[in-house]
Amino acid sequence: MTHAPLADPHRGRPLLQTGKPLGSAPVAMIMLHGRGASASSILALAAEFDRPDLTYLAPQAAGNTWYPYSFLAPLAQNEPHLSSALAAVGATLKTVTEAGVPQAKTVLLGFSQGACLALEFAARHGGRFGALVGLSGGLIGPPDTPRDYAAGLDGTEAFIGCSDVDAHIPLARVHETTQVLAQLGAAVTERIYPGMGHTINADEIAAIRTLLDDLHPPA
Repeated sequence: MTHAPLADPHRGRPLLQTGKPLGSAPVAMIMLHGRGASASSILALAAEFDRPDLTYLAPQAAGNTWYPYSFLAPLAQNEPHLSSALAAVGATLKTVTEAGVPQAKTVLLGFSQGACLALEFAARHGGRFGALVGLSGGLIGPPDTPRDYAAGLDGTEAFIGCSDVDAHIPLARVHETTQVLAQLGAAVTERIYPGMGHTINADEIAAIRTLLDDLHPPA
């Protein structure tokens, strides 16, 4: 495979899938891995949802990292990787919709750096998603970043889960993210877990299962 130049480092990277083949299931989930992880590792989480009748896709970041610095760094410091990462999510969403699964039946989920990317993409892109899930993440940018996103989220069900003492994700940013998404028209559930590490817990898995069951009840 010929990899993309530095200006667009994530272009042309692998897109992995599990579950039903794309286009044969009514619901798809786009899953974004964290820093240092991989598309295959985040896809493994799909087994926890106990919905093998759905389609799960995960794009792979170049060098296993969507952008080099903290999500709280000045936006310019994370370029061109951040713009390339957002474009990779957009390309994956386009692949899904062109296969016949509308955005309103597509769940966008991320963990850690992938959660930040998922939340930022949704806020910038707008429109109704099947659901939006941010696990241990928040909107991208330093404090006081303008949040003048033009598009709305049209009632998208959103779930945000995080520890109150996450070493990577300040609690204030989690709250800010919830407020911004709500202002954009999302129906947001925020759950803060006291003392939890930078991880995913059983309550979050159960919440995601509920979102999927509400979007498309199991047979």
